[in-house]
Amino acid sequence: MAGQSESFEEKSDGSEDEVEMTAAEALSKLEEAWLNEKFAPDLLESKAELVECMLEQIHQMEDNLKRCKKGDMRILIHKMEIDRIRFIISSYLRLRLGKIESFHQEVLHRESVRKEGDPELLSDEELAFAKEYAAGVHSHFKSVVLNHLPQNFQKLDREKTAPKPDLDAYVFLKANRDQDQVMIEPELEDDPSAEVTDLEKDSQYIMRFRPLVPLVSDGTVSLI
Repeated sequence: MAGQSESFEEKSDGSEDEVEMTAAEALSKLEEAWLNEKFAPDLLESKAELVECMLEQIHQMEDNLKRCKKGDMRILIHKMEIDRIRFIISSYLRLRLGKIESFHQEVLHRESVRKEGDPELLSDEELAFAKEYAAGVHSHFKSVVLNHLPQNFQKLDREKTAPKPDLDAYVFLKANRDQDQVMIEPELEDDPSAEVTDLEKDSQYIMRFRPLVPLVSDGTVSLI
């Protein structure tokens, strides 16, 4: 039933444009976001709109099931589809919460310096969770450790102490479209000898995650 003709509107961040998609398209995009989040070493931008779309679709599917006649074989199939969608949503959200817990200081810092119009890293609920989690960790660490140290050791430097995702971890990816001149080492952008490679549509590669960040964000590649 996720393939029904209902359509949803997804707003693009920093734009007045709205992208209309069917329930099946929204589910496909959510599955891609789920797999990208699963295989990425860093927290990716929030896809809260897709989650909301599919939760709305689940409610519609459940309402449709109530109108089916008892013994209708479609009921079992549709219930299995509902369970599958629920699993994808819950797994996607758990993956994100796990990364927020692991890198809460870095995540909150990035969200605080995010410019207007940039993609949202956290949904409103995730931002509230990150702040509450960070406050709890800091309070616990302060009472257990910091309060027992000399005054000059009681302040922590976020840059030195906060765990950060390993952007240099290698990941498997599939190219969704051709992409020329992908810089293997983006930190050497001004170096004329910096190595670049071309990605061919439907081909699979293994690369460092760092140069792939913008390509994952715009859908050029998918992590596998």
